[in-house]
Amino acid sequence: MYREKVYWVALSIVAGMGPKTFRRAIERFGRPAAVFEASVDELTKIPRITMEMAEDILATPLGEVEEELLSLDEEGINVLTMNDQAYPANLKPLPDAPPVLFLLGQLLGGDSTSVAIVGSRRATLQSLALAKELAAGLARKGLTVVSGLAEGIDTAAHQGALQGGGRTIAVLGSGVRVIHPRENEGLAKDIMEQGALLSELHPNAPPLGQNLMARDRIVSGLSRAVIVVEAEEQSGSLHTASEAKKQGRLVFVIDNPSPGNKRLLREGAIKLSGAQIDFDTLAERIKRHTSGSQEGLTRQTCFL
Repeated sequence: MYREKVYWVALSIVAGMGPKTFRRAIERFGRPAAVFEASVDELTKIPRITMEMAEDILATPLGEVEEELLSLDEEGINVLTMNDQAYPANLKPLPDAPPVLFLLGQLLGGDSTSVAIVGSRRATLQSLALAKELAAGLARKGLTVVSGLAEGIDTAAHQGALQGGGRTIAVLGSGVRVIHPRENEGLAKDIMEQGALLSELHPNAPPLGQNLMARDRIVSGLSRAVIVVEAEEQSGSLHTASEAKKQGRLVFVIDNPSPGNKRLLREGAIKLSGAQIDFDTLAERIKRHTSGSQEGLTRQTCFL
C-alpha cells in the first residue's frame, strides 16, 4: 500500500499532469504503478500527455519520492490519495478532484457536512463581523466551516468556527509547509487542532496566482454550500461561486451593495439577509442538500 502511494504522488507531480489527465492515465492503465511501466508510445496515446511529459514520467526518480514521503510522515504531514478511505467523500466524485492531497491535522467523516464561507480580502468591518458570526453559528450547529486562509473574510470565517467550538478546514493555495499570508501562521496552528490544513500542491509550493485560483474548486467541492459574504466585481469569491454552481452546490450571497454580490444575485444565487440569522433553518437547509440538486441555481430569497 505504501509503495503504491509513492506512484500516486510521483505521477501527480509530473509537470503538466492535471487531475483530468491523471484520471485518464489511471483509466487506461488501471493503477499509477502501471503508468511507470508503460512505453513512451503507450503514454502519448493518452490525450494531453505529450512526448516530453511521457519522458518525464519514465524519468521520475521514484526513490527520491519515497524518501520525501518518509520525511513528510516524520513531520506529521499525511498524504491522501483517492484510494484512501480518509479522502474527502464530497471531492471524490468530481471530474477534477485532486488525485493527491497533503494534510496537516485531521479529517473526520462529519466534515462532509460542511459549508464554505468566502469573500473579499479587503472586506468592510461589518462584513468581517458577519462572516465570523455566520461561521460560529453554523459551527455550533455541527457544520464544518471551509475557507482558504486568505486575509479578510477567509480569516474571519476560520476564527468564527474556532470560537464557536467547531471544526474548520483551510484549503491552501500553497503547500502545507508554506503558510500564506504569514500573519496567519498562528491561526493555521489553531486550525490544525480543530480541523485541517489541506493542499493538492507539493508541500513546498509557493502561493502563485494559478494555485490560488485552482484551490477554489476544492473549497467549494468539500462543501455542500458556499456563502459569499462580500465580493468585488473581479474576485476569487466569484470564481468559487462559479465552481460551486458547476458542482451542484448551494450558492448563497449576503444582500449588500458590493459589486460581486449584486452580480451573484443577478445570476440566481440565494439571497441571505444577514440582519437576523436563523441558524437552525440555514444549517438544516445545508445539511439536507445533496450534490447535483438545482436548488442553488434558482433565484430565491432567504430571510435568515
